[in-house]
Amino acid sequence: MTRKLSAVLAVLMILALALTGCAKKEETKAPTTPAAPAQKTYTVGVSLSGLAHPFFVDMKNGMEAKAKTLGITLIVTDAQDNNGKQLSDIEDMISKKVDAIVVNPTDSAAVVSAVEKANKANIPVITVDRSANGGKVATHVASDNVAAGRMAAEYIIKKLDGKGKVVELQGIPGSSAARDRGKGFNDAIKAATGIQIVAAQPADFARAKGLTVMENIIQANPQIDAVFGHNDEMVLGAMQALKSKLKDKKVLLVGVDAIDDAVKAINAGDMAATVGQKPKLMGEIALDSALKVIKGEKVEAFVPVALDLIEKK
Repeated sequence: MTRKLSAVLAVLMILALALTGCAKKEETKAPTTPAAPAQKTYTVGVSLSGLAHPFFVDMKNGMEAKAKTLGITLIVTDAQDNNGKQLSDIEDMISKKVDAIVVNPTDSAAVVSAVEKANKANIPVITVDRSANGGKVATHVASDNVAAGRMAAEYIIKKLDGKGKVVELQGIPGSSAARDRGKGFNDAIKAATGIQIVAAQPADFARAKGLTVMENIIQANPQIDAVFGHNDEMVLGAMQALKSKLKDKKVLLVGVDAIDDAVKAINAGDMAATVGQKPKLMGEIALDSALKVIKGEKVEAFVPVALDLIEKK
């Protein structure tokens, strides 16, 4: 019995070892799934001139929506219409080694040094709505601001039958938008010899300043037939001043941007028209262009965004 038991145990041990070996072989033969390669993510710095302006809030919203679809991380800063703050914000982006910088300059000349610093750090720069006077910019996304000023002037000339007294409220001196819209407007107005520009003063794209500047202009020029503002915000401020000072006199008010408050004022009959830009679309295109530049794809030096003249429906 002992010999038989020993023999049985020996056979069982051999079978156990054989089964263990098979299991190990099966384990080694089991297929392995390769790890998916990590998707490359990018960070883009965005420096906007002033988020107190609804136009640039819309632009920011467009960029943020686009960033989600592209998988891009945004660092958005508000320069608060301050050149020094914008330069500091961009320098901080450079130190963080962002993959690209999208900038809407407060001043086209003042921003040049920041653009050049980004160039030295090999960080591509994209400008949107307002251009930079120097440095290397990969692409500029904007409406044709000269055309915007010209469209406003042609509208005013037509509505006034080529004669009348007009006020021009100018944007921030030194910004490309103010320069270009002013050029388009004044070049076109010269063709109407019956139109007289009785005042042309900066109100810095701000509604509150548009109000105070317009109040001062009215005191010296109570006879006003039309007001053109380089943006809607200033025109909305001027509208308040005109309602207060000139009461029932109807003044033709024309702006640029087509912000929501301006469109409401047009439909209410308080403003005549605005040259509509598309800030959300600008933001989307600027971010899309930034990604293309980061990836080394070709982009045009200037990407235009169409304009529309918006009147009462």
